[in-house]
Amino acid sequence: MMEMKAEKMRSFAAGLMIAAGLCGAVYYLGSDETGSKTVTAKMSEKEMKSSLASKGFVIHTEEEWNKQLADAKAPEQKQNEEKVVYRTVLTVTLGMTSIDVGKVLEKANIIKSSTEFSNIVDKRGVSTKLRPGVYELDSGMTKDQIIKTIFK
Repeated sequence: MMEMKAEKMRSFAAGLMIAAGLCGAVYYLGSDETGSKTVTAKMSEKEMKSSLASKGFVIHTEEEWNKQLADAKAPEQKQNEEKVVYRTVLTVTLGMTSIDVGKVLEKANIIKSSTEFSNIVDKRGVSTKLRPGVYELDSGMTKDQIIKTIFK
């Protein structure tokens, strides 16, 4: 391998120092892309807002922003609060029981629990008074209304 002598080493180090100094000078004393010096001026809040607005930005205070967010969420909450009403046409035939009717109504989303419905019918003593026929029912009806409609 080739060994560097002290004189060559000093020359190399001096060259590095000169190059670093020139790069630093160009960096600190040089100009931006347009050829002019960069001047930083402190803008007032009003000037900042008008400058941003002229470029298409919308400026809000935190309070205004929070109000807009709340207003935007309000229709979603109202939409979720709206109750969906299911409707079905129930055909009761001879031989059906209150349990059969409860299962059909549960599948049609008219009632939540067929067992609960069947228990209510039994407690009222109308389980043997099921009337054959075709009935239009919806989930907005109470269990009392449903029972009055399809039982004698």
